[in-house]
Amino acid sequence: MKQPGRSTWQQSDSKRSMNSGYVSAWGADWAWGLPLIVLTVVFHAYCLSLIAQEVSRRLDRKGLARHFSPSSIFLVGVTALCATVLHGVEGVVWAAAYCLLGASPDYKSAILYSLEAVTSYGHESIDLASHWRMLGALEALNGWILFGLTAAFLFSIVQRAWPDTHSKQV
Repeated sequence: MKQPGRSTWQQSDSKRSMNSGYVSAWGADWAWGLPLIVLTVVFHAYCLSLIAQEVSRRLDRKGLARHFSPSSIFLVGVTALCATVLHGVEGVVWAAAYCLLGASPDYKSAILYSLEAVTSYGHESIDLASHWRMLGALEALNGWILFGLTAAFLFSIVQRAWPDTHSKQV
């Protein structure tokens, strides 16, 4: 039966897609992707808490809190660097999964693809094996979550390091 507004080609293509194994392949993507998302988010939150403890310790020990100084600026910069390294480590976790699953031809391509997916950069012409492409989309979703956590974290560090620069009354 022909559906209104759809050509015969679109209807037959839709039936082929549903019957060609995409649904079951996507199930595998979700089965791998969701635990990887949970793993990286928990790891990310834990590492950010360790970084926050160290930043607080250094701010309190050196009396840097509430002062806009070269030392406090440097500390914020190092904190951002630590968060960047953390994102790289999480990209390596996804790349390892791509290699383990045979979704990427080699580790170098897997890392490049992973860092592109997690940042939503997507510039290079590297793709996962066709039945694992949903996994790449899930990594991009994971990247949004991780970058959101990082942005909130860095904002809180800046607020802690330089609160007097934000509280001045006009």
